[in-house]
Amino acid sequence: MNVLENIRAELKRNVDKEYREGSINFFKEKIKCYGVRAPTTRKIAKRYFQEIKDLNKKEIFQLCEKLLKTNYNEEAAIAFSWCNKIKDRFEKTDFKMFESWIDEYLTNWAMIDDFCTHSVGYLVYNNREFLRDLKKWTKSENRWMRRASAVTLIYCVRNKKNLKDSFEISDLLLKDKDDLVRKGYGWLLKEASNIYLKEVHDYVMENRNEMPRVALRYAIEKMPKEMKSNIMKR
Repeated sequence: MNVLENIRAELKRNVDKEYREGSINFFKEKIKCYGVRAPTTRKIAKRYFQEIKDLNKKEIFQLCEKLLKTNYNEEAAIAFSWCNKIKDRFEKTDFKMFESWIDEYLTNWAMIDDFCTHSVGYLVYNNREFLRDLKKWTKSENRWMRRASAVTLIYCVRNKKNLKDSFEISDLLLKDKDDLVRKGYGWLLKEASNIYLKEVHDYVMENRNEMPRVALRYAIEKMPKEMKSNIMKR
């Protein structure tokens, strides 16, 4: 058996049927999952990475893509874990491949958030030119590309970078019709508020009459009570 076959066999041995049912019901969209709890999935990813860590980057990416193609949440989580473990080997040319993975293989918010707040965010943080691509993603017909445009910048704002671009992305997504896209840029603003409280407060105040309620509530979640009350008086 090869490494992927071994992983799949181990995932099947660790299925928790009750957890699987809960996971399926947790998502509004249809998902594929074995029903393996996240800590166990992380342990499997870590253990099998020891078997593939000496492969070249292209070979590791090929294994990751094979995992993503099955569309199982747990296999995607393992792929993202492996990808992030070799982030020091990332090159600018990898961005287009990551973009294609998002567009072709990622089919729920959990996949988007895992991949984009780690590997994709890291690559964008270190290569400012890809901000142009994120802004293009806001116009995509694929809801997950649009969510990705916002949550990718969470890595950047957590590392005190790209606040202006975060506001620009939020502007582009401000009236998006999709609830999960709205939550995505609301989350970005919430993370930015941890470091740039005044700037995010001012941005939200300026846009509060146009911002959908769900995005607004996400954005102000960590603000002081007085600020929240002031913003909600609209």
